[in-house]
Amino acid sequence: MITNKAVLIDRDGTINLDEKGYISKPEDFNIFPFASSAINLLNKLGYKVLVVSNQSGIARGYFTEQDLQLIHNKMIEELKKDNAFIDKAYYCPYYHDAVLPEYKQNLEMRKPELGMFHQALKEFDFHIKSSFMIGDKQDDIIFGKNAGLTSILVMTGKGMDALSDLEKWKIKPDYIAENLLVASQLISHLTKK
Repeated sequence: MITNKAVLIDRDGTINLDEKGYISKPEDFNIFPFASSAINLLNKLGYKVLVVSNQSGIARGYFTEQDLQLIHNKMIEELKKDNAFIDKAYYCPYYHDAVLPEYKQNLEMRKPELGMFHQALKEFDFHIKSSFMIGDKQDDIIFGKNAGLTSILVMTGKGMDALSDLEKWKIKPDYIAENLLVASQLISHLTKK
């Protein structure tokens, strides 16, 4: 019997500020003040916390996978200071208009395609119907819904823009939350039902 449950979380605009475009170095990476509390709550609820992030800046030549690792190290360390833990950060460096030819492949890894979901599921063997996807863009919601996860659209990052287009979407979020902390509190409430 599968006992693991997971919350998959988009990075830019959901965990951290997303106002300068591509984040290419750790000093440009700034976590939202509520992110640690949100992730700590998910940890206490027993969820695996998995980041799933499109990082086409690598394919575009703006930064390297090594740069991204430094940014993720900063994210993990910042969260750890407040007893918040990410089990794994998945990312997709591939993009159809890549300037670096080696990143023009594996497009099934890029949200809304399900490559990162399948990687996470294989590694953590979580119960899909008990798990969630949180993000600020339409691709996050499509990814979550197509994976069979309960999806939550947050209003941080590009969330307000997404909300204004919501009536045009074919696939809609299960819930809408102000930010990652409110989404985590919603998950806590739904878990206790």
